[in-house]
Amino acid sequence: MQHITTGTFRVYTFKDGLLSRVAHDLQLTLARFEVTVDGDQVTGTFWPDSLSVDGSMVDGRLQPDGLRDKDRREIQGNITDKILNAKRFPNARLSATRTGDLLTGTLELAGRSAPVRIELRGAAGRVQGEVELVPTRWGIAPFKALLGAIKLQDRVRVVFDLPLT
Repeated sequence: MQHITTGTFRVYTFKDGLLSRVAHDLQLTLARFEVTVDGDQVTGTFWPDSLSVDGSMVDGRLQPDGLRDKDRREIQGNITDKILNAKRFPNARLSATRTGDLLTGTLELAGRSAPVRIELRGAAGRVQGEVELVPTRWGIAPFKALLGAIKLQDRVRVVFDLPLT
């Protein structure tokens, strides 16, 4: 059995709406997580309040200075308090089975469960993967501002890179 608490989980959000050109696609990093691998069984606990805003994404590249500190704090508060309601739902949980390069199971997020399917890649003692999540499957409405003229798409991409022993 292996407990993994190091590595990276990045979350990418995508802007939408009439005024999307004044909004930002974002890269976030999840700082606190624990993944347990026991044979083919994989469980994970993730703490949404540990998400931090790395910066805006422009043409697929991180712009760490693309946001003012005030905007960064406001975005982070919106994500943890309004979108994910981290006080009421302090963690997300994954329960899955690995079959070859595929992880299938259930993700509990914001108090609701839905199936997930994650394709894995491995190299040199590491496992990487990514999954696109549709927040409304967990009852999470896409964030909106200015009466919906600025909003987030109903999808986020989660990319991870974890060490394996």
